[in-house]
Amino acid sequence: MSVDLVVRNGRLLTPDGLVADAGVAIDDGTIVATGRTAQLPTGDRTFDVDGDVIAPGVVDCHIHNREPGLEYKEDWESATRAAAAGGVTTVVGMPNTEPIIDRPAHLERKFETGERGAHVDFQSYAVVTSENLDQISGLDEAGAIGFKIFLGSTVGDVPAPTDGEILAAMERIRSTGKRLGFHEENGEIIDHYEAAYREAGKNDPIHHAHSRPVIAEQEAIERMITFADETGASIHMFHVSSGSGAEAVARGRERGVDVTAETTPHYLWFTEDVLREQGNVARIQPPIRDAEQRDRLWRAFDAGVIDCVATDHAPHTDEEKLVDDPFANTWDAISGFVGLETEVPVMLSFVDDGRLSLTEWAYRHSTRPAQVWGMYPQKGSLRVGTDADLTIVDPDREWTLTDRETLHSKNTVTPFEGESFVGRATATIVRGEVVYQDGTVTGEPGYGTRVDVDEIE
Repeated sequence: MSVDLVVRNGRLLTPDGLVADAGVAIDDGTIVATGRTAQLPTGDRTFDVDGDVIAPGVVDCHIHNREPGLEYKEDWESATRAAAAGGVTTVVGMPNTEPIIDRPAHLERKFETGERGAHVDFQSYAVVTSENLDQISGLDEAGAIGFKIFLGSTVGDVPAPTDGEILAAMERIRSTGKRLGFHEENGEIIDHYEAAYREAGKNDPIHHAHSRPVIAEQEAIERMITFADETGASIHMFHVSSGSGAEAVARGRERGVDVTAETTPHYLWFTEDVLREQGNVARIQPPIRDAEQRDRLWRAFDAGVIDCVATDHAPHTDEEKLVDDPFANTWDAISGFVGLETEVPVMLSFVDDGRLSLTEWAYRHSTRPAQVWGMYPQKGSLRVGTDADLTIVDPDREWTLTDRETLHSKNTVTPFEGESFVGRATATIVRGEVVYQDGTVTGEPGYGTRVDVDEIE
């Protein structure tokens, strides 16, 4: 028997740990065998990974690819080029574009542009507002992976529905069998504090963070959990930034609510001191928290409260981020920064520090996000018969991001510039095709395809 591709001489990462001198046999884009290199079938092509770790493909379930309408910031091609270079095999795009993804036609347009431009596989959320409760069924049928509500102000100023409308939306979304995620900040709290800070002339980047206090996140989480308890909806908390927020998630689970949660590498890596050091470069919503909240977030992460790691990859131009004067009036800056090419190095650095194992990293960064969003086992596993998506990493490679301009996004502002890591993706394989290898994106735009979650059992 001969197959299309054999990835060989690696350390295969399984739920039980590493298997030495092993690999994966791939045919027609799917995994047909895993195991010791000597036991694999012959291949028309071979890829010797020279002892690197072969992990299930990383799934980033929270990126802003900015297409349609904001392509000057990013588009499917550039975002997924960065994903490939970062070891990410599947991404899920956010709906705060222009137009917002609130109608089946808008979702279909987003999918169509992805099919033309993406290097890796993709999906998209649909947004819920006061204006489109009647569109939920159509968005589900059009193939949305799930739904999102913005509870607080964010880029694009997507208005939050009323609490009554959220309850109604939960009931409708429950009937689809899909999950509803939240940008979980209480809008009234942050609007109040922002106005107070502005009036007081408090214009430093740290003031932006303090205008969005932890209680705004915690209250929003607890309120949505109460609503989900009432309606039976499955819900998700995007970008949990604080220990207080994570602890609220844990209490919701104790009540029997189907609530999942993610955090990001920047909340685990930095404290709010980065705002004092780098200014508006590190401005993001929710903001990066103080050391005490970060430590509590880590405790929740270690306890399994946080299901997934994702980036909230959010490119903006240097001008929008006030890069030339990063400590200028923060209310003139915009929130967000890129993360697709630093997420794997950050998490592998935590592995090197002993904060988590390689197996736990793969579970949080691949398997669990695929499970949460209905893509498993087609994504997030190394099972025979599933998509041959592989993230190949050297967990011992030491390096420093000395120049953000080497990143592959259209815009590259990141507080991780200058940070040192242990671990890096050396190759990325999507459905049996090598789309990145040793510093070069080798895949073609348009190779990536929509993950049809409605067909996965």
